[in-house]
Amino acid sequence: MKDENKHQKIIQAAIKVFAEKGFYNARVSEIAKEANVADGTIYLYFKNKDDILISLFEEEFGKIVENMRQELGKEKDPLEKIRRFAIMHLSIISKQQHLAEVLGVEVRQSSKFMKEYINKPFIEYLNLIRSVVIEGQERGLIRKDLTPGVMKRALFGALDEMARYWVLSAKKKHSISEAALQISDVFIRGMMSEEARKNHP
Repeated sequence: MKDENKHQKIIQAAIKVFAEKGFYNARVSEIAKEANVADGTIYLYFKNKDDILISLFEEEFGKIVENMRQELGKEKDPLEKIRRFAIMHLSIISKQQHLAEVLGVEVRQSSKFMKEYINKPFIEYLNLIRSVVIEGQERGLIRKDLTPGVMKRALFGALDEMARYWVLSAKKKHSISEAALQISDVFIRGMMSEEARKNHP
């Protein structure tokens, strides 16, 4: 009988070990030690190290998607939703640095993850941006000539690069909250329709 609590303990231990050692160098035995379980226990819950990473991503990124959906639901203005998205996305880094490192950097170390895994939570996350762009276009606030599928990747790409830089830098040259405001401001100004410019000075 699998224990949900033990599953969570292993996932949280993996976040710490992957962030500190790097996915490539991390060993299942180190995750077991951190989780305070026997090595064999890990294999009752996960097939291997890649499987731990994929489960970790599904569950933790799934929570981020849900939180972001709720946050965006509190905002009426699509242009303000873009700002809120940027602030929320980058705030994860300051609140959960180990998790940010694993999600932003270490997942790229797993060839299985990158090649074989259909990344549903990530697609859902990008589509939150897409739906904000569409909503803005329907309300005449965002330029109609912009492609939502391009905009979702452009905004995520800018935020992701900033996050990765911040996680990997020993000296933090930029405030993460200031970066969120600057990036969102550039996107909002560039995406605004002529009509929106008159009403959003």
